[in-house]
Amino acid sequence: MRCRSCQRESPADDVFCAACGARLVLPCAVCGRANPAEHRFCGECGRRLVPDLAAGHDPRSHTPLHLVERILTTRGALEGERKQVTVLFADIAGSLGLAERLDPEAWHRILDRFFRILAAGVAAFEGTINQFTGDGIMALFGAPLAHEDHAQRACHASLRLAEALRGFAREVRDEHGAEFGVRMGLNSGDVVVGKIGDDLRMDYTAQGHTVGVAARLQEIAAPGQIVLSEQTAALAAGLFRIDELGELHVKGLREPVRAHVLRGAGALRTRLEVARGRGLTSFVGRGDEMATLEAALRRTLDGRGGALGIVGAPGVGKSRLCEEFVERCRSRAIPVVEAHCLAHARSAPLGVLRDLLRAALDVDRDADPALAREKIARRLVALDSALGDVAPLVQELMAVADPRLPEPAADPAEQERAAASVLRRLLRARGRVGPFIVHLDDAHWIDPQSERLLAEVADVASTSRTLLLLNFRPEFHAAWMARSYYQQVAVAPLGNQATRAMIASLLGDDPSVATLGAMIHDRTQGNPFFIEEVVRALDASGAVAGRRGAYRWTATSEPLGVPATVQSLLAARVDGLAERDKLVLQAAAVIGKCFAASVLERVVGVAAAEIAPSLAALEHAEFVHRTTDTEYAFRHPLTQEVAYGSQLVERRGAVHTAVARALEEVFAERLGEHAAVIAHHWEQAQKPSLAWRWRRLAALRVTRIQPRRSLPS
Repeated sequence: MRCRSCQRESPADDVFCAACGARLVLPCAVCGRANPAEHRFCGECGRRLVPDLAAGHDPRSHTPLHLVERILTTRGALEGERKQVTVLFADIAGSLGLAERLDPEAWHRILDRFFRILAAGVAAFEGTINQFTGDGIMALFGAPLAHEDHAQRACHASLRLAEALRGFAREVRDEHGAEFGVRMGLNSGDVVVGKIGDDLRMDYTAQGHTVGVAARLQEIAAPGQIVLSEQTAALAAGLFRIDELGELHVKGLREPVRAHVLRGAGALRTRLEVARGRGLTSFVGRGDEMATLEAALRRTLDGRGGALGIVGAPGVGKSRLCEEFVERCRSRAIPVVEAHCLAHARSAPLGVLRDLLRAALDVDRDADPALAREKIARRLVALDSALGDVAPLVQELMAVADPRLPEPAADPAEQERAAASVLRRLLRARGRVGPFIVHLDDAHWIDPQSERLLAEVADVASTSRTLLLLNFRPEFHAAWMARSYYQQVAVAPLGNQATRAMIASLLGDDPSVATLGAMIHDRTQGNPFFIEEVVRALDASGAVAGRRGAYRWTATSEPLGVPATVQSLLAARVDGLAERDKLVLQAAAVIGKCFAASVLERVVGVAAAEIAPSLAALEHAEFVHRTTDTEYAFRHPLTQEVAYGSQLVERRGAVHTAVARALEEVFAERLGEHAAVIAHHWEQAQKPSLAWRWRRLAALRVTRIQPRRSLPS
């Protein structure tokens, strides 16, 4: 049977294409006939094969508004890109038998409710349903917009869906006497994004067998089970409870697949917590930054609190710096209240405020609601007897309100004003007890409602013995940061000496890793997270043997690739750019790690005045930096590689052609100097004859260079 999506031949009994995961056949719920997937009515009995989802399951109705706007405003740039994603397949186990037992109308209602549950669960973590498959869905996390935590989002969504569907299964059993079970399969890897329509309906094709493996894992899953591939399990490790199933032989694949079962969320919530569990690397090269933090702490202890922002690029070590400082504070018995902003939780209103309140009042996230209410009231009164009247509001903000009390007003603005008042009173009361630290990790992911209340925290800190410490990426900014009590510290990549020390602590001193260490140094440019992930990827691939701190290099010919974690992180940053800025960055990536503005203008096809704002925006966001008045360079070589690799080969070829022609025009007076570079671009554009001509010119120029004769003695 030929797949209509990728044109691959599949065995006649396959339901999904092993190459791209597209559905091949659709069984009729009434007579059981297997119909081609593109048919909408059964060829045997004429019944509709798929419920009419157009009205009830418009993707826009289940997609957060801010995500809809981002997708539709950037779809021009998304028509053909490679993305790192996690694919989720979910379907009803034994759906054909269920459909045969139930009345067609009852079965239609069950499917309709089932699809609504799936759509809501996927959208909650900013996933996108790619297709409804008759008795299930295919969803993508990380496309059309990239997410650096796509695997984590997919796992969270799967667990939420499993919980909601268990309740729905009880309803089906009680009403119809039928067992209703759903199986899920997840896999992570590359896909290619196709055209996006105004209704958010998207056309995806698979790169390799990423989607096909997810479909196969779903097929081998038991009812109620969530099966993960090795790739997804590796990306989610430490943050979830995962059991190994072992190597399984899956139909359509030559090699066995190592599969895992997702059991639930883990106790850890952040990447740094997972790293701590593995053992943190040496903390080096941050003496100046730590001195600034210590000075701010001394001012706070003297009664002059304030706010201190730690800003830096992803992976540069902001969270680690703050963690080391916070641990020093705790060792001196200085209380610390902290909250971690999570990328997938940004749509939860007041979520970060809720976490801060939990930390301030020492209330466990999973505490019994009745016990939590009692503890909240007791802690508030202990801080200040006048705070007893706000206990019900604090309980409501922390989602443990007494169900016997009347529902509060639903006006969000009124809720924020009340929350701001409570926050001010609580912080002032806590400040009177003694100095303390409020630490907000990854503030660039704070939810909008909590972000508006952050100004209240900063203002109270400036008039009490409170230090508000937050770390964030360069794109985050708030109006209150212009006030006099705010200080900002920029965290740069590690210097050469600190970078060498960190790499040595990871690799060890075996002679075989000396060259490897130098390669990692050049490739990671002092970014601690990138260093750690490159070494972890080398370990996982078998390129190095041994253990951390005592490795041997076993694969000297292996190139250093971009780890999936780093690729997803950088791709998400690129996707966060405005459409024009992203196109400019991608064009620059094709030119190379260094590029002239005049060449870029010709490649993009706009005037200098039009491209200047984009270059300024890319400089501000620390993607590129100016090396001369007219030339730029990527701040990090891996950013250039990811921006280059996200483009399809066909598009890259067209841009390479434009670059070669632009170089011929811009450097017409000095073509010999640039002949080798021009030849490279013609080669990448698949124009071998032109490439040969320029290679020959480069070679002739080299042969004309004569060695300088020694001067007579």
